[in-house]
Amino acid sequence: MRQSLEGYARPVVKNELQRDVERVSLALDVNGERSQVLVPVHKTLLEVLREDMALTGTKHGCELGECGTCTVLIDGRPQLSCLVLPLQVEDRAITTVEGLAVGSELHPLQQAFAELGAAQCGYCTPGILLASRALLDVNPKPTRDEIREALAGNLCRCTGYVKILEAVELAAERISPLPHSGRGSG
Repeated sequence: MRQSLEGYARPVVKNELQRDVERVSLALDVNGERSQVLVPVHKTLLEVLREDMALTGTKHGCELGECGTCTVLIDGRPQLSCLVLPLQVEDRAITTVEGLAVGSELHPLQQAFAELGAAQCGYCTPGILLASRALLDVNPKPTRDEIREALAGNLCRCTGYVKILEAVELAAERISPLPHSGRGSG
């Protein structure tokens, strides 16, 4: 039996600010709030959101840009936060899943996902919600194929995607309930 944990993990850094790494002070606009953060230049946006800003709704997945779990919106467009450095998004609007609800009122996507059971384990849900939000912002009445295409970069290992697609359709109906006639008013 091993008597020591030496070699298994590096010692905990008690004061990260004492480490010899280059840091940068940034102003990040996250969920409508401007925050000043001092971060090592090598940290990804995903790490800064979770570790420095305590916004843990954005999840670590593959950290290679292949699963979509870490999706956030940057200026309204879905981006993989594991591939973005905070320096690249200074002074741009960043939206995480925590920014979808307004106070205690869920976004229609969140409500539809809850009602239809579109989330099973829920790990992929934040990324899927944000990719869906970006779609509905530019296309309020998407077809099922357009929804599939918008969510193609978001992997879910628990569901067959049917409930997810149905939830996005339901949210679209609630957000934009009247059919577009194609005519101007008056």
